[in-house]
Amino acid sequence: MAERVQILIDGGNLHHLVLRKLGIQELDFAFDKFAEFLANGRAITEAGKRFYVGTVREREGDKRSKQAMSRQTTLFTRLRSSGWEIKTSKLRTRIEKVVIDDRVKNYKELLKKGVKEVEFERMREKGIDVKLATDAIVGAIDDKYDTAIIVSSDGDLVPAIDWIRLRQKKKVEYVGFSIAGQNGDDTRPSQTLITHSDIQRILVASDLKPFIEQKLL
Repeated sequence: MAERVQILIDGGNLHHLVLRKLGIQELDFAFDKFAEFLANGRAITEAGKRFYVGTVREREGDKRSKQAMSRQTTLFTRLRSSGWEIKTSKLRTRIEKVVIDDRVKNYKELLKKGVKEVEFERMREKGIDVKLATDAIVGAIDDKYDTAIIVSSDGDLVPAIDWIRLRQKKKVEYVGFSIAGQNGDDTRPSQTLITHSDIQRILVASDLKPFIEQKLL
């Protein structure tokens, strides 16, 4: 009997750690081809392609938010048409503050100009890791797969991963990334998830080139 796999992709994690580094949007990425690559000849189970992401909301008078929501709607339509299960959560805005000190480049110049701190808005997903972990656990209990392929570097998934492996005797394959950023903000694989998984696949930028389809729209 062929090995059965279920692919669980944390869309927000993929966006921030990979796609942004490559300078592309989700609509430029061939998720179906990527799933086949991850399966590597193994059988993808029914409802075995799963995508988890925070939903973008249009903000009145904000053209960029309207465009982002339109792109996400198109992405969801495209994924659903090829059999992806999509799980969403609300993106919440919160104000974060950076204090200007010696950890900040050119901090002396900023302090001379009277800039002591910077406030900015950041969008955060709530509950995506819980939904991914829950689906992985339920799939293991219901014997829906032999191996869960998890595309996320979120360390909060470790308790669920340990339970799946130790209690249900299912394998977990961690897919991480090693990609250089432009400002030293390199993406590195999670050592924690490497330690807590059965199989580890670390992809670099060249591994992802076959899945970048510019001008898909």
